[in-house]
Amino acid sequence: MDLPDPKDLPRLNYSDNDLSIELNCLGSREYTKISYPVKYGIFSRLETRDLILEFNQNHEIRHARSKTRSWPDPQEWLKRTTGNDWVYYSTGGYAGVFESIGEYYLPNLMYTTNSLLGGKPFNEPEVARLSLDWHHTLAGIPLNRAGMPPHIRDWAEKIQSRTPADLDAKAGALFKISGGRTTVLPPDARHSDYDVIPLTIADGCLYKCKFCKVKNKKQFTPRTRADIDRQLNELKTLYADDLINYNSLFLGEHDALNAPADLILYAARTAHGALNFGKSVMKHPRLCFFGSVDAVLNAEERLFKELDTLPFNTCINIGLESADPATLEKIGKPVTAEKVTQAFDRMQAVNKTYHRVEMTCNFIMDEDLPPGHTTAMMALVRDRQRFTRPKGCVYLSPLRFGRPSREVLFDFYSLKTRSRLPMFLYIIQRL
Repeated sequence: MDLPDPKDLPRLNYSDNDLSIELNCLGSREYTKISYPVKYGIFSRLETRDLILEFNQNHEIRHARSKTRSWPDPQEWLKRTTGNDWVYYSTGGYAGVFESIGEYYLPNLMYTTNSLLGGKPFNEPEVARLSLDWHHTLAGIPLNRAGMPPHIRDWAEKIQSRTPADLDAKAGALFKISGGRTTVLPPDARHSDYDVIPLTIADGCLYKCKFCKVKNKKQFTPRTRADIDRQLNELKTLYADDLINYNSLFLGEHDALNAPADLILYAARTAHGALNFGKSVMKHPRLCFFGSVDAVLNAEERLFKELDTLPFNTCINIGLESADPATLEKIGKPVTAEKVTQAFDRMQAVNKTYHRVEMTCNFIMDEDLPPGHTTAMMALVRDRQRFTRPKGCVYLSPLRFGRPSREVLFDFYSLKTRSRLPMFLYIIQRL
């Protein structure tokens, strides 16, 4: 399937006293860090006196916002993911959101996660109504109007025909292609607004850490090239016309870096061509995946060298968790503090050597960790760094889900001011 040139897509409009429709709107072509609402790629918009609904190129709802007074803030909106979750993007009053997560808008999720920020927007009546009852609302809008051009009438019929059951089934089909739902995305997926296509190149993870709530019990097993080809063919069919809005790839599951170097490179190169990333409306393709301590230590140097030549900006996120022996024992992570330090040092060497490859890392946060945890972490992110560096983000991940804590948030800000590497909170988000 060849993707259309964005310039060839017709920009059609219709409006009357109660309704306006714009087909093939062109939003930003680059993911940006900016303090006002930005929509990306190509989409179509339906606007009434009371609401705004936006749809992707497969006629599936993508964004929603009420225009009524009961909507929390006109600068905030709902976004539906390919996994069929609704995410409420809030400003947080812009107070500390960018400093905390590196983005101006805070994703508020429908499911329990480890965020220390945000309120409960899905408890707001208008947000709950729109996220749960959007299709009933859409079906109640009379769209077959006299004088409406045939192309717009056809589009209107298609968006009303995409039911919640259809979208749920499509999400299920996506999970089946990969072998299961992507239960956690790397924090670096934020650079693509979490609009990443999942491609599983290895199942499971090396460690079965006692503290972890998002990984599965599968034994670590790399996939074959034939299976990668099969996934790519099915993904291309599934994303269909909306593929034009994607140029970012997530290599799953939880430790893709531990897969053979040739398999990682094959998956990245083949996906770029098979998914037509070179023809995407979005600029600057991105590649992200997870890695483990042992995967960092065992990775061939040529892997990073060849990743640096690919048409992606690559982020590899490593779960270090702690460099303190007592903490590693408490959380049940089967590595030594010495290995964590060695892995951290190699990550910094990669970040200094390669322009288009960035290695980031995660450390845990909690009130009840041994006192040596913070001391050991700061020895790495401050004492071991001679200068402040813009590359190699350190993400702090609260251990507890569904328990915002001002005390932990205060501790984060204190650590952030002392770190010589960029430091942000890691809000665990699934696909």
